[in-house]
Amino acid sequence: MSTRRPLRVFLVDDHRLFRAGVRTELGPEVEVVGEADEVAAAIELIGERLPDVVLVDVHMPDGGGQAVIEAVGRLHPDVRFLALSVSDAAEDVIGVIRAGARGYVTKTISGAELTEAIVRIADGDAVFSPRLAGFVLDAFAVEPTAAATGTVIFDPELDQLTPREREVLRLIARGYAYKEVARELSISIKTVESHVSAVLRKLQLSSRHQLTRWASERRLL
Repeated sequence: MSTRRPLRVFLVDDHRLFRAGVRTELGPEVEVVGEADEVAAAIELIGERLPDVVLVDVHMPDGGGQAVIEAVGRLHPDVRFLALSVSDAAEDVIGVIRAGARGYVTKTISGAELTEAIVRIADGDAVFSPRLAGFVLDAFAVEPTAAATGTVIFDPELDQLTPREREVLRLIARGYAYKEVARELSISIKTVESHVSAVLRKLQLSSRHQLTRWASERRLL
């Protein structure tokens, strides 16, 4: 049997009943050492308690979870954050990960799954609900050294592109002809041309050669 001490967890959510439910559902591997229902109180109390992992809601007044993560991260970089939200919107996921959270799960998660996610975050892993993993893969570029630590690096240029534009970008960069891209994605050649033009414009590139080099540098091939 493991002798590991319970992980110290702090809850940040502006719904008291939800916080109470989380406390009830969490397993013995974790211990709730505090909670807060607003940003300012969360920042102050987390600094006092210094938990291993903070469970933080995304949407709250005064900047929400992102404000908490950014403020605490500057002062206490060893504290790790797991976003827990009803939202599965790409912009919410990207926003809190960019702020410094190491994972994002939705509130449909079970108590056992949430406990496991907390343990993994404390161990240095990055954890995402399955439906959200695609957002992260599309919006963040992972360097070889970062991959080993589960760290993701935000790429604002890549984030400009829509999911379909990223698909076209990867295929064009791999040497596919427009006709082949159209067949692969079940779209028209004219639509492919339109996506390529949009990608070149957004990335401020002028040729297919530059696009291929751009994708290669980011290991998107």
